[in-house]
Amino acid sequence: MSRLPPSTLHILRGSLKSQPANGHASFIPQIRKIVVEYCDYWPSSANTRSFLMKRIEQFAKEHPHVEFIVKQRNYKQPIVRGFYLNGREKVVPLNGFETTMIHQKVQLLLDSSGAKIKPLKNRTVESSTESPRGIWSGLHVEETYKI
Repeated sequence: MSRLPPSTLHILRGSLKSQPANGHASFIPQIRKIVVEYCDYWPSSANTRSFLMKRIEQFAKEHPHVEFIVKQRNYKQPIVRGFYLNGREKVVPLNGFETTMIHQKVQLLLDSSGAKIKPLKNRTVESSTESPRGIWSGLHVEETYKI
């Protein structure tokens, strides 16, 4: 009769659920909400207002998993905010953009994962194993280096 070690006795069946992950069974979009903020008076919001009148309803129908909110933000530049499942938020200013460019920026937020942008250059190399010789130190040599 084998007994389980004491550390596994406290695991409950309900705590062994797996979290859904992209690519296993279905795709889970990372964006949950888009907020478009504009001004009724400033000319920099004119194209944003025309985008909202013509295309925002089409966007909402194409992406039913995303909550679209339109806010009036008087005397400020127009922006679009994307809220993601990982708790992050991305803000894109829209001042001076044409309606096609605004369309592209909203699509960029829809396609984005919400993760922080990581630089591809100058990444340090990290090893998963120790060096066979250990870490070199000038203090632990028999003869010190002379100049």
